[in-house]
Amino acid sequence: MLLSLLASTALAMQAAPANAPFDIETIVDLEHPWAMNFLPDGRMLVTEKAGELLVVSQAGEVEMTVTGVPEVAFGGQGGLGDVILSPDFAESGKIYLSYAEAGGRNVQGAAVAVGVLDLEEGALSDVEVIWQQNPKVRGRGHYGHRLRFSPDGEYLFISSGERQKFNPAQSMKMNLGKIVRLYPDGSVPEDNPFADKGGVAAEVWTLGMRNPLGIDFDAEGNLWEIEMGPRHGDEFQRIEKGENYGYPTVSNGDHYSGREIPDHDTRPDLRAPDEYWVPAISPSSLVMYKSGTFADWTGDALIGGLSSKALVRVTLDCDPEVDPDGICEAERYEMGMRVRGVVEGPAGNVWLIEDGGSRGGEGRIFKLTPKP
Repeated sequence: MLLSLLASTALAMQAAPANAPFDIETIVDLEHPWAMNFLPDGRMLVTEKAGELLVVSQAGEVEMTVTGVPEVAFGGQGGLGDVILSPDFAESGKIYLSYAEAGGRNVQGAAVAVGVLDLEEGALSDVEVIWQQNPKVRGRGHYGHRLRFSPDGEYLFISSGERQKFNPAQSMKMNLGKIVRLYPDGSVPEDNPFADKGGVAAEVWTLGMRNPLGIDFDAEGNLWEIEMGPRHGDEFQRIEKGENYGYPTVSNGDHYSGREIPDHDTRPDLRAPDEYWVPAISPSSLVMYKSGTFADWTGDALIGGLSSKALVRVTLDCDPEVDPDGICEAERYEMGMRVRGVVEGPAGNVWLIEDGGSRGGEGRIFKLTPKP
């Protein structure tokens, strides 16, 4: 009992990096946590890759495992992914889930489903699949499948990875390697940039993405994306209607085989990133921080890093002598863990999800609060 108590205390007193303006509190240990979002009552909805959707209190109590979640194809990078609330959640109880979905002959693809969450029964009902990657392919990587609603709640944006197949990112016959824009019911807005092409092209908002693992809106309503590059060349960029972001035609990284990819500056007709990393940070998630709780962070991008084991802060107000476009990495906090998720909490505190890949599949949730 004493050893258990000491271990618990050690977790709760996780040390912050020396340059960090925050204290760290360990909230809960979980299995393969991937994403989380806050309910109106302050509790958290947390996804675990193997297919569990949990309701967790801010004190770290796992209150329930929600039933009725779609079956997921768990393996590699696949499984249960993102979770967000419908803009009308208070009235409808609807939530949206992304996940890897199996197909015939050992193929998989990302899917997005919407269902009604009953917090009294701990159950998801009336589940409907509203979007799928097309086509499903072999392999278990680069699903992307991050979800965000536009600030007005009218549109659902979905990040779709190119599934490690390269060329689909440039093909308008597939929705792989794209940012997709839909109505909340999965139908396609007529003012999408390629709506006149029909088919899956009509869904596309931008193309030329590799593995877009984070999307979020800033306070002015601009959409931003963080993307894992090939061998280095990770990208952070503003997402603009109809733009082609170049992959795999150009990248500031190279193929893992060592074969070079032309840099972005060789193709000025393709949209270059606003910030990029060589060597890689392996970005996992993105929050455009809006609160004033961390006053120096307001308006900045907070990015989770996997191989870098860091929380990376990018400012949109950089000294022009450092970057003429005003966008650059401002600070990096060495967390000593694979940061899978970054979430802005209801009080402006920042919550992190640890990817426990090196810990046998375990992971943790942490809360960051400003130092006194």
